[in-house]
Amino acid sequence: MEHFNPLLQGTETPHHFLTIGEIMLRLSPPDYEKIRMANNFSVSYGGSEANIAISLANLGIDSSFFTVVPNNSLGKSAVRWMRSNDVHCSPVILSEISQTPTHRLGSYYLEMGYGIRPSKVTYDRKHSAMAEFDFKTVDLASLFKSFDWLHLSGITPALSPSCADLVLDSLKTAQELGMTVSFDGNFRSSLWSWEEARDFCTKCLPYVNVLLGIEPYHLWKDDDDHSKGDWKDDIPLHPTLEQQDFVFRKFVERYPNIRTIARHVRYTHSGSENSLMAYMWHEGKTHESRLFRFNILDRVGGGDAFASGLLYGLMKNYTPLDALNFGVANSALKHTMHGDGNITDNIDVIHRLMDADYDIKR
Repeated sequence: MEHFNPLLQGTETPHHFLTIGEIMLRLSPPDYEKIRMANNFSVSYGGSEANIAISLANLGIDSSFFTVVPNNSLGKSAVRWMRSNDVHCSPVILSEISQTPTHRLGSYYLEMGYGIRPSKVTYDRKHSAMAEFDFKTVDLASLFKSFDWLHLSGITPALSPSCADLVLDSLKTAQELGMTVSFDGNFRSSLWSWEEARDFCTKCLPYVNVLLGIEPYHLWKDDDDHSKGDWKDDIPLHPTLEQQDFVFRKFVERYPNIRTIARHVRYTHSGSENSLMAYMWHEGKTHESRLFRFNILDRVGGGDAFASGLLYGLMKNYTPLDALNFGVANSALKHTMHGDGNITDNIDVIHRLMDADYDIKR
């Protein structure tokens, strides 16, 4: 599927990237207000997979998005938002009431945290068009034939049984077609339980080449005796390089199809100030990024910005450490922007941040 962005000539890669997920309407009170105090809301769109598609498209990657939205003004507005960020939306399905009876676009409300008060998300996405659609009607092999990279997350299968089937069927089809597959577990406690998420996402691991995050998955020490525990049980929230390397290697031993595994580590100083760093196993070695400390304008989408930055570095054949630092810098930069997506089309800005260069450029 041909996609050309004349504004970003010279930054392209040979990769044709496709991601699948739900895009939602985001409503947020202005000026860090709480919902119960709000008289109006700022409107934008978001969703993990949509955020990654937007970030990569802005960085110059041929990026496409497959989702289902209702064929009404809200659904069309969401698609228009993606297209305005140069995401290819030909795969998107505009559903009719006969296909998605509730006929609604999922939404969520975001209270922005400030200082000691954390941010808070309230979902209103039940019975969305994405959740109600019957994906057995979609020919995945035909949909995927023009792409070589597929990205999925653990959010989509939590939406409905049909979405869970879509994720597993997509993974199997992508493997048959020889596509590179990246997967982010992205646990959402408001959508399903920890054990449900672990049970399902573990089924995905045999099909994944680039794994983002180490949860929610089972990594049993003994598959026949779960009482012996999980190899991840003893790893702290902020692991050392040696501790993280140990867990990464256990994943790769169990699933040799995984070529790269990465996770970012967040240090929360307050609701308005965080630090980020990350680890990545690639080609037999675990790498540790530098630590970035920053003030927060909008935290939502920070993990997706890390994922998209790391994927970009891999697509551009950066050294492992440069790809990792690019991902963390991309995430830190996202925290300075309103909205879910990292709307950054100047790659030099991210490179300068990697080098701790904050000076104005004239």
